[in-house]
Amino acid sequence: MTSTSPAAAGVPRAPVRPWTSPRRRPENPCGDRASVTTYILVILALAFFGVPFIWVVLTSLATPAQLASSSFQLLHLHPQWSNFAQATTLIPFWRYAGNSLFLSLLTATLSTASSATVGFAFARLKAPGRAWLFTVVLATMMIPAIATLIPTYVLFARVGLVGTYWPWVLWGLAGVPYLIFLFRQFFTSIPLELEDAAIIDGCGWVSMYLRIFLPLAKMVLLTSFLLSFTWTWGDYLAPALLLNDNNMTLAVAVAYGYLDPHGIGLVTVQGAGALLFLLPVIVLFGFTQRYFMGSSLGSSVKG
Repeated sequence: MTSTSPAAAGVPRAPVRPWTSPRRRPENPCGDRASVTTYILVILALAFFGVPFIWVVLTSLATPAQLASSSFQLLHLHPQWSNFAQATTLIPFWRYAGNSLFLSLLTATLSTASSATVGFAFARLKAPGRAWLFTVVLATMMIPAIATLIPTYVLFARVGLVGTYWPWVLWGLAGVPYLIFLFRQFFTSIPLELEDAAIIDGCGWVSMYLRIFLPLAKMVLLTSFLLSFTWTWGDYLAPALLLNDNNMTLAVAVAYGYLDPHGIGLVTVQGAGALLFLLPVIVLFGFTQRYFMGSSLGSSVKG
């Protein structure tokens, strides 16, 4: 059996194109400059926020003599781990930490629940004046907290709530404007088809909110809870103004509790206490930061 070539069989050959090297993309000097600028800004921001933290760490491991001598000796210090032991014994550290933990969990839970409810109402319920009320809520974010400090204290003092945790309960039930905005934006992005399907299945607004919308907002709920927890844990002004020594929080205790018999501040011990105060928030953020920018909305509606 003989084989015939395509030319012999009368089939025309395809023209052979000469080989050419792939074209290189033109260089973009503007993009390179933008990358360099971005790296410079990141390094500056890292230095701005990182240097104070490193200074606190070095202070917590130094002796008073090393801290008073020169900044250079802090880089060649012998760690004084006893500063951390003194930080937990000179004041009722664990009692104050328990107060801060209880108050932060209480406020974070109430603020998240109330802000999610209000955000859902602004996003899905049709009512006259809804846009105007939402604008008012956003406008309250522009009011400095220091401007309402004295009126807040006078109000709580007249109703007998100073020295208790009830102000934080009321603040939590009232919601947080930023968290309301966060939930409102998320609930607005959910397709209307999901809401229509729930109404056809007989769901009321409460059932729809609890069984459909809240499960979709798990990532937003977590973000709201962590933000509210961090704000309350690190708050100094409100506890110093409204609480007493029995229910004081750790932030206030670390700020003024480390004194020697002459009333002089123990800076190294205070640095150790401040580091222990920051540790829970750093650990909490380390375990949960990857959940901040997540959402399960994409798998909620099947095409």
